[in-house]
Amino acid sequence: MKVLLLQDVKGLGEHGTVKEVKDGYARNYLLPRGLALEATAGNLQLQQRHQQATEQRVQRTQEEMRVVVAALAQAVVELRAKGGEGGRLFGSVTADDIAQALAARGFAITKKQIELNDPIKTAGFYTVPVRVGPGVVARVDLNVIATP
Repeated sequence: MKVLLLQDVKGLGEHGTVKEVKDGYARNYLLPRGLALEATAGNLQLQQRHQQATEQRVQRTQEEMRVVVAALAQAVVELRAKGGEGGRLFGSVTADDIAQALAARGFAITKKQIELNDPIKTAGFYTVPVRVGPGVVARVDLNVIATP
């Protein structure tokens, strides 16, 4: 019996593939658990439409991420923090502070997306990586200014 896999099945195949399996394995294991469908013409067309819709969604998402990365690359975020002599800050600039500054400029970035290893404790120019999506990292220029 030919089946269309709905999920990755260890030792059999990946999601979306058509495999030939024994009737008992399909009827007693794969079909009842929702791991596969019988590979009929209708089910194959349904899978193909679903795959096309998924690809279109991924393309739109990637295009949106490219736009955000380009906008973030051009942005220079200026943060003012209280500081003393020598550019030393009394507190520190954290990922939350950067996220709030980006939100004020219209970017929907959360503090979890900002990859800041340690809080910034001195005034100056910094380049901060921001994770926009899976495998997509933008760099934001940050100018920290110490105010008396």
